[in-house]
Amino acid sequence: MEAFTLSRIEMSGLLLSLSQNSERKPLHILQEAWTKFHREEVREGTSLPAFLSTDIPPILQKLIKGSGIKGLSLGEIASLGSLIEYSTLSVTAMQNWVKRDFKEYLGAPREGKKYSINQAALLFIIDDLKAALDFESIRQLFRMLFLAPERDDDDLVEPAQLYHGYAELFEEIKTRSPMVQGQAQPGNPKEYLLKSDSALKSAMDGMMKRLSHLTRSQRDAVQNMLLIAAISVQTCYFQAMARQYFNAVLFLDF
Repeated sequence: MEAFTLSRIEMSGLLLSLSQNSERKPLHILQEAWTKFHREEVREGTSLPAFLSTDIPPILQKLIKGSGIKGLSLGEIASLGSLIEYSTLSVTAMQNWVKRDFKEYLGAPREGKKYSINQAALLFIIDDLKAALDFESIRQLFRMLFLAPERDDDDLVEPAQLYHGYAELFEEIKTRSPMVQGQAQPGNPKEYLLKSDSALKSAMDGMMKRLSHLTRSQRDAVQNMLLIAAISVQTCYFQAMARQYFNAVLFLDF
C-alpha cells in the first residue's frame, strides 16, 4: 500500500492543530497533505480507490474520526514520525532520549500517561538536529532556549512553535535557496541565507514578530536555532538521498 507522507510544515501544523486554541482541524491538514499527491485522482473522480490504497496508521485514523487527543504515547509519536519525509525516528531512540540523553528537557509524560504536544515536538526536533549535531551540542542549544529544564513558563519559544518555525524556513530553503542546489557561498552562512532570497527573510521575520516580547539577545538565540535546525533538516534530506542511491546500486546489481 502507498505510505501517507507528511512534510515537516504539515506535521508541525498537525501538532499545532491539536492544541485547544487552534482554528485549523487535523482532518483538514491531512486532507490537504494527501490531495497534494493525488490531484489527478481527485480531478478524475477516482479519489476513493486511491485513498483505499493508502496505508493509514491508527493514530491518523483517530484524527480522521475527530477523536480528541490531549496526549500521545511514544508509540504514537513514533508512528507520526515515520510519516515525516527524510525522518528515521524510532521508539527505541525516543526511549533513550526520554530516560537518559534528554531526560531533563523531556521529563515524565505530562498528559496523564501520555506525552504533550510540546514534548512530541521536542522529540521531532531532536531527531532533526542529530543529523548534524551531537547530543551535547543539542543540549547546549536547548539551554539557551528552554532555560530551566524543569519549567515551561520560562521557555523563549514553545517547542511546537519552534518546530513550525524552522519547518517553514526549510520549505523556503528547499524551494528557493541556491544553497540547496550545492552552490554554497563563502562568508557568514546566516547573512547569506537571509540575503539570498527575500522569502527566507520573510519567513524568519514572521517568526520573530511573534516573539517581540523577547530581548535582542534572546531573539538572536531563537533565530540562530531556526537556521541550525533548518540546515540540519537539509542534512537529513541528503542522507536520505544517499541511502536511496546506495540501495538502488545494490538492488540493481544483476
